[in-house]
Amino acid sequence: MDCKTRDNSLSGISGIRILDILEETMADGPGLRTAIYCAGCAHHCPGCHNPQSWDFTGGRMASIEEILDIIKEDEFCNVTFSGGDPLYQVEAFTELARRIKEETDKTIWCYTGFTYEEIIADARLSMILPYLDVIVDGPFIEEKKDKELLFRGSSNQRIIYLNGKPDDTIPGTVPLIQA
Repeated sequence: MDCKTRDNSLSGISGIRILDILEETMADGPGLRTAIYCAGCAHHCPGCHNPQSWDFTGGRMASIEEILDIIKEDEFCNVTFSGGDPLYQVEAFTELARRIKEETDKTIWCYTGFTYEEIIADARLSMILPYLDVIVDGPFIEEKKDKELLFRGSSNQRIIYLNGKPDDTIPGTVPLIQA
């Protein structure tokens, strides 16, 4: 399924198809995080650690309110969008991210198989960028797998700080790429 062919309007969003919500994880970004694992990914990276997330009909539908309530329950956890690939449900994740930013002071990390360059070149995909603090971009490439990397699976993936505050303590952090 091509991401550009999926057409939903922000006003008609009924929810997000999720596989799981993992609270107080430390694997998907720095510190304690609430990770939203979505269903659906067409990247199909060989060696993917989560191939069950590829199915766009997997998991269950969860309302943005339900997810937001879980996120707000823990005042100490920041948020991570993962999957699957959240950008295949970009309208719903944009609405969730907007609400998180309006109603909390939490940071948001987003994992995607799309590169930052692909995202900024696509008006639909880039609608989420104003609400994210960090994107971990690029497909997982099995030949570049490195278990020593923090918060990413292969060395081609980048940790891109969108808020202009790179964290030099996390190897792989890169400055915001200007279009």
